[in-house]
Amino acid sequence: MQLTNYTDYALRTLLYLGSLSDHERAQVKDIAGAYQISFNHLQKIVHDLGKKGLLHTTRGKNGGITLAVSPTTVNLGELVRELEVFDLVECFNEDGQCLIRCSCKLKSVLHQAKAAFLAVLDQYTLDDLLENKQELYSLFMGKEKTD
Repeated sequence: MQLTNYTDYALRTLLYLGSLSDHERAQVKDIAGAYQISFNHLQKIVHDLGKKGLLHTTRGKNGGITLAVSPTTVNLGELVRELEVFDLVECFNEDGQCLIRCSCKLKSVLHQAKAAFLAVLDQYTLDDLLENKQELYSLFMGKEKTD
């Protein structure tokens, strides 16, 4: 299985923001620069995560982005389900036109694989990924965290 860049960048954004201290805010340009990813693409993702209630965005001179929820409440499986379209093969899509769709056993196997993939993600929260928060912060900022 492979996640889209959209989901990958969303998860990376949450990791970046989760590594910050409670009083710290980030800018989209900071996150994009740290990961060397598209600023414009990341802006759309941040906007979407804000609409989903995961991020708090503040405009203006002292503006920035922060997590709007506790990392303990962000279940990775739920988030990936919200962000991904899991049409692994044509027959997963209702509009699929595969000739053997009605009798193919592959669809069932792939559904099981998808369920297993998501079941593993369901076991983790963003907080689990932040167990090495200080190390992540140091990597993002290029310095040691002081709090």
